Amino acid sequence: MRASEVYTAGAASEPWDLATPLSMTVFYLVRHAHNDFILKKKLAGRLPGIHLNEQGRAQAEALGAYFSEVKVKAVYASPLERAMETAAPIAAARGLEVIPRPDLGEIQYGQWQGKSLKMLRRRKLWPIVQRAPSLARFPNGESFSEAQARVVAELEALRSMHRGPNTPIVCVSHADTIKLAVAHHVGLPLDLFQRLVIAPASISILRIEAGYASLICLNDTRATGPPTLK
Repeated sequence: MRASEVYTAGAASEPWDLATPLSMTVFYLVRHAHNDFILKKKLAGRLPGIHLNEQGRAQAEALGAYFSEVKVKAVYASPLERAMETAAPIAAARGLEVIPRPDLGEIQYGQWQGKSLKMLRRRKLWPIVQRAPSLARFPNGESFSEAQARVVAELEALRSMHRGPNTPIVCVSHADTIKLAVAHHVGLPLDLFQRLVIAPASISILRIEAGYASLICLNDTRATGPPTLK
């Protein structure tokens, strides 16, 4: 399949037409590739020094090959190393530079970052995070509603910079931030956003216009192989 031919899950005959009217912007939302914190089932958060592992580097190169056939106009990324390293081959394939954007960054998990998911599942906050995230705030960190407002405002700021036909852009970010952005734009209540799945190195595509958005595809991993979950 050519990279420029994007399909929804289960569809195998007609490519999506991503041509955009003057007021629209197409976002390729890419989750960073694999790293050892995923392998060890730990919550990386905003800890510095977390780099792609061998699998992640291979995924990033595969994403670069995919986007060599997609005429994106800019590549933005969370400033965290794992996101910047994922974005680098994508940008190189298009002759672009990666532009770091702090508001594409991971949720501020506060005291939870660096902890194992096994340990966190024993916390009283865990079922609230999973079943009623609109009520959750991480100790010394963000709430989900704050994180959602942050990333939605960031996409709107980028949309103001990139409007019109043939102006798709790439944003390399993190699972929860992408899920929150998608949930907002498709009208999914915040308390249901955990039902979405965003695998490492996956691609989701949003087409956004003032007051209207379309989800073109969600969690597409065909550029890098079968999905690796948390």
